[in-house]
Amino acid sequence: EASAIISERLNIARILKRASKQWDGGFAMAGLLGHGDSFVFRDPAGIRPAYYYQDDEIAVVASERPVIQTVFNVPFDKVQELEPGNAIIIKKDGTVSMQEIIPPVTKKACSFERIYFSRGSDAEIYRERKELGRLVLPQVLEAIDNDTDNAVFSYIPNTAETSFFGMVEAAQDFLNDRKNTDILENRHTLNAETLKELLSVKIRTEKIAIKDVKLRTFITEDSSRDDLVEHVYDVTYGVIKPEDNLVIIDDSIVRGTTLKKSIIKMMDRLNPKRIVIVSSAPQIRYPDCYGIDMAKLEGLVAFRAAEELLKERGMGHIIEEVYQKSKAQENLPDNEVVNYVRDFYAPFTDKEISDKIAQMLTEDHIKAEVKIIFQTVDNLHIACPKNLGDWYFTGDYPTPGGNRVVNRAFINYYEGNDARAY
Repeated sequence: EASAIISERLNIARILKRASKQWDGGFAMAGLLGHGDSFVFRDPAGIRPAYYYQDDEIAVVASERPVIQTVFNVPFDKVQELEPGNAIIIKKDGTVSMQEIIPPVTKKACSFERIYFSRGSDAEIYRERKELGRLVLPQVLEAIDNDTDNAVFSYIPNTAETSFFGMVEAAQDFLNDRKNTDILENRHTLNAETLKELLSVKIRTEKIAIKDVKLRTFITEDSSRDDLVEHVYDVTYGVIKPEDNLVIIDDSIVRGTTLKKSIIKMMDRLNPKRIVIVSSAPQIRYPDCYGIDMAKLEGLVAFRAAEELLKERGMGHIIEEVYQKSKAQENLPDNEVVNYVRDFYAPFTDKEISDKIAQMLTEDHIKAEVKIIFQTVDNLHIACPKNLGDWYFTGDYPTPGGNRVVNRAFINYYEGNDARAY
């Protein structure tokens, strides 16, 4: 008789509250109890995504909205986001309730989910990725001296494809404005032939990089990645002219391994005048410890670029100072730890670090001029206004444990310790 009474009276919300008092991190945790109750519990900063749908027959929770829409054939607005710090609790008898387990804090939903990991078929994510491509175009135009007539736009498959569409649409708007200006300035001398010639100019787009879909370098273990990246991509020949700027967008540039070992080499074989690599994400400068596996600072190309700049400009003492400040915090409580690794990047502008990355990733035998452009953090926030978690770009960690991780990563780097920071 006790079993039925226990299952009826078991207070899952109380259990979760007691269990999670000291938790620090990002999570969307699912649990199922033997008698039939279940729950999904999301972290109070909303770092990890969680969506749900319920009706009279079912309750379903997933990390992405489109899978629920597709499997259960429900519209976008029927799939709700599980609020940060809340749990959806489903009793054995089918009763569904939402309960606050931990008071929510400032929402810092992971923006890298939107840029890279989540399905681009989500209506919001699709719009956001297009906007990321659109917002980065002004930097691209500056890099190619506004010469869209001698530019070919492309993308690195596959998650950058949507940002590519946004970038090309913005480029087409730029070209249309130029055509309008030309028509207005020359309206008295235009004839049918010259007008047709002016209107025939288009933004050139090509599929330049071709990826073997079976191979994914981001999630490949460190020891195998260098060998793998040389065989992931192939290129399309015969569409690039020697006077062309080849503009190719990727979703992000993390380690730079694929660019150096494979992509830049292959793009250079096409003999463009200039190769412009565009990242729809800002420079990734800090490790992530909330679900995306970036545990070591020295693996990040932006970190290595800042390190080289510090040494080149006689500012090596900053490396020592950051280490000493980080080391001094090892035994402090998490909520007193400060991210001093920001000082490592502070002397340089974003462009200085981007230019150094381009130099580091361009081997001596590359004939084309290589430029690398990163999205700005401000534009990232414009494109992804609901996902403001940007700690890998800014060092602004959403929980105290993040500051401990970044300091531990820097100590490991300085001491030559190959261990993970978490």
